[in-house]
Amino acid sequence: MTGTEKKTALKAPKGVPDYVPPASAGFVAVRDAITTAARRAGYGHIELPIFEDTALFARGVGESTDVVSKEMYSFEDRGGRSVTLRPEGTAGVMRAVIEHGLDRGQLPVKLCYAGPFFRYERPQAGRYRQLQQVGIEAIGVDDPALDAEVIAVADEAFRSLGLTGFRLELTSLGDETCRPQYRERLQAFLAGLDLDEATRERARINPLRVLDDKRPEVRAQLEDAPLMIDHLSDASAEHFATVRAHLDALGVAYTVNPRMVRGLDYYTKTTFEFVHDGLGAQSGIGGGGRYDGLMEQLGGQALSGIGFGIGIDRTVLALQAEGFDPAAQGRVDVYGVALGAAAKAAMVPVLAEFRRNGLRADMAYGDRGMKGAFKAADRSGAAVTVVIGENELETGTAVVKTMSTGEQEPVPLEAILGHVTRAVER
Repeated sequence: MTGTEKKTALKAPKGVPDYVPPASAGFVAVRDAITTAARRAGYGHIELPIFEDTALFARGVGESTDVVSKEMYSFEDRGGRSVTLRPEGTAGVMRAVIEHGLDRGQLPVKLCYAGPFFRYERPQAGRYRQLQQVGIEAIGVDDPALDAEVIAVADEAFRSLGLTGFRLELTSLGDETCRPQYRERLQAFLAGLDLDEATRERARINPLRVLDDKRPEVRAQLEDAPLMIDHLSDASAEHFATVRAHLDALGVAYTVNPRMVRGLDYYTKTTFEFVHDGLGAQSGIGGGGRYDGLMEQLGGQALSGIGFGIGIDRTVLALQAEGFDPAAQGRVDVYGVALGAAAKAAMVPVLAEFRRNGLRADMAYGDRGMKGAFKAADRSGAAVTVVIGENELETGTAVVKTMSTGEQEPVPLEAILGHVTRAVER
């Protein structure tokens, strides 16, 4: 390479977004709102591997799903083992529960996780190859009240962010006593339709997947297809009615959508999705359901479970569609401006005290002049700026400026923590 040539700048892979300030503050706000709602309901944190044995997802998610058949990032490691970047969280959580014997203790096992998941699909707004999700799982108890709790945690998280323009769609996919008969009825119906070979094969493996077909020519033929909700067993129907009664008592609004089909094979009974019309065709912002039988399928006990996965990127877009800026909150509460080396030496322990007491604090580093330092304070979004200069050093004070009003006053350094804390809280 000659001295005049430049190296090509490297970029992130297609469909893999970066989250950088200031917009990343919105990402963190959404993630934290969901995990906070989960913690309040007693969900403990679990950290999952980024990749697992490919067999876990083939068995747990379902080989007929688009996720497994088309979208997984699978590869051989150096030992010749097939591993896959995790496309979803439930199967990994179930594997961890079995492996570590969590199902042998108090039930339900209630877990929360957050992080990146990977699917090879066409990137578009809110739909990435590296997608970010928060999920919760409640494993080991088949109780309609638990179904309602899981749904209510998501509803609370959305509302705590100020989101209002979403709706909850709900259905039941039945249980092992009614699903086989419905499957036969649906396959018989699909056999009479004009379908291509690939769709006929899908109908043979998992006919419910055909109901999720988005092509207009297929959807038109499905208009009179039998629906699972009309063929529930007495036990499944009672379970679904009780879930709805709990949601009514909690004040969680919902719409029954009998044609809902989730993208993963393990769902049974209660199934739900939160949608937001402000996102266009990609309207889902989160969803989940009950997965009775999944643990046994993965080699564990025959215990039930229910959970959800909420898309952080989609939720940020939904907030923006409603006119909210989830990144609007400043990155710090208080910003320090020190004029001169001696003032900086005094400012450093003041900021440390702020941080020890829960305030987010930063300061103007380097040799900036007063004008540049105050510009940095404005950009930080701080509610309060604390200034120490030569005069303040002589009097043992600092000037506290409320950024929203421009008001400023001298405050003794021994009283600075309480004064600034009150100013930030106003």
